[in-house]
Amino acid sequence: MIPTLHIVTDDEILRREDFIFRAARVLEAGGEDVALHLRGPRTTGRILYSLARVLQGIAQASGSTFLANDRVDLALALALSGAHLGQRSLPPEVARDVLGPHRLLGLSVHGAEEAREGLNGAVDFLLAGTMFPSASHPEGFPGGAPGGVARIRAIQEVTHLPLLAIGGITPEKVGEVLAAGAHGVAVRGGIWDAVDPTAATRGYLYELGKGTGK
Repeated sequence: MIPTLHIVTDDEILRREDFIFRAARVLEAGGEDVALHLRGPRTTGRILYSLARVLQGIAQASGSTFLANDRVDLALALALSGAHLGQRSLPPEVARDVLGPHRLLGLSVHGAEEAREGLNGAVDFLLAGTMFPSASHPEGFPGGAPGGVARIRAIQEVTHLPLLAIGGITPEKVGEVLAAGAHGVAVRGGIWDAVDPTAATRGYLYELGKGTGK
């Protein structure tokens, strides 16, 4: 099962003193409907491993999915739920050979051409963006201009894999992206910058539930 809410970290979030505490609250609130992506491209492997060791136990207890972004080695070392790849990561078919057939594998794409990489059966879902302007990808961002829900529709023309929309997704925009055909959403600031990450997680899940009929 591919969770409908994917929550992504970055290097700055991982450095926050209360990260583990907040991540635990998110996992406990979301349970099986949440996937946590441990992403820290400039964070050392030692630190990522240390964080993942703690969070893996919490994820298992809550029934949440726990993925290592761009770190297939970490997913294997700690028997995580799987991994997620970017466009500069290992080729999907190579990552699948390393991970084996039973772990989840996702791929970030920005359009139909990149989505075709997932047609060889190596990946289980696609994370499609950028949808809307955000702090990390404002209007006019080089190479990553927001494409709106038209991007979801274009990608759907070349694949039947579940699509997770990312980029400026607020709870108010969830219905729009689901109506365009997305399986769910992926968020960063909407969770980690919230005053109450537990309430924010439940807020997203409520909107996702309305769109999926849960």
